[in-house]
Amino acid sequence: MKPKVYIDGKEGTTGLQIYERLGKREDIELLLIDEDKRKDSAERKKFLNAADLVFLCLPDAAAVEAVSMIENPDTRVIDASTAHRVLPGWAYGFAELSALHRSMIAAGKRVANPGCHATGFVSVVYPLVTLGILPADAYLTCFSLTGYSGGGKKMIAQYEAEDRDALLSSPAPYALSQGHKHLPEMRVRCGLERTPVFVPIVDDYYKGMATTVTFHREQLRGIDSLSRLREALLDFYAGQNLVRVAPGDGGGKLYAAERAGKDDLVLTVAGSDECFTVTALFDNLGKGASGAAVQNMNIMLGLDERTGLSL
Repeated sequence: MKPKVYIDGKEGTTGLQIYERLGKREDIELLLIDEDKRKDSAERKKFLNAADLVFLCLPDAAAVEAVSMIENPDTRVIDASTAHRVLPGWAYGFAELSALHRSMIAAGKRVANPGCHATGFVSVVYPLVTLGILPADAYLTCFSLTGYSGGGKKMIAQYEAEDRDALLSSPAPYALSQGHKHLPEMRVRCGLERTPVFVPIVDDYYKGMATTVTFHREQLRGIDSLSRLREALLDFYAGQNLVRVAPGDGGGKLYAAERAGKDDLVLTVAGSDECFTVTALFDNLGKGASGAAVQNMNIMLGLDERTGLSL
């Protein structure tokens, strides 16, 4: 019998992207609520409890409410919101971080899908802390460039309006008060004692991310050169399907939309033997959201994690 899958919040950006990846698959049964009932609590509850696996593509409060509506002990959940990303009892849906992460996703009833900016930061910092290269009390700085689709339907409409503000054609740093909702996830999931200084930037292109973390050589234990840092990350991610490390520095120039339309993530190590940057290039709607959610679903259902993904 095919697993029954329901997307709660299919009309949002993340939900639509998940639906695009699942709509033509024949190895699952996709449950579709009537359009005129998608905000009907009783009807949603029926679908939430009829599914073997549910994607929650909702605002945080609505995601918490949806979980409370699930009474079927066999219904498994992947939450794409921020609500459960640092809570005990929820597996963190980044399988490449360790065999334990992967096994917890595979066996999990509740899986929190990582945030887009956090995905880039964690992909760089978690390995270095785990390997003992980066102290947990390090002072870190990260800047992360994203396409405007990461802001959801409202921001997409704003950027694509014919009479839009001319300022939207230029990059816009935001959340400058250091209160971005991904910061707790970035700190907790990397085991950091200090919250990093984080500057997200939205720019005038649809999708794609470049998340960069900067280091001085003195911050990193046992790293005496740029090539040694690259080798450490290459070893950490060896054998992974959806995360890889580029063999060079990209010619000293990177494009944030380079992985747009793909569901993988590529790390590029650049700089000198004194100062390093590590940049995660990926699609904010792919490995940064919907692609990662489908990957987690595949793992939970015992399927090849690459099924239905673009690599």
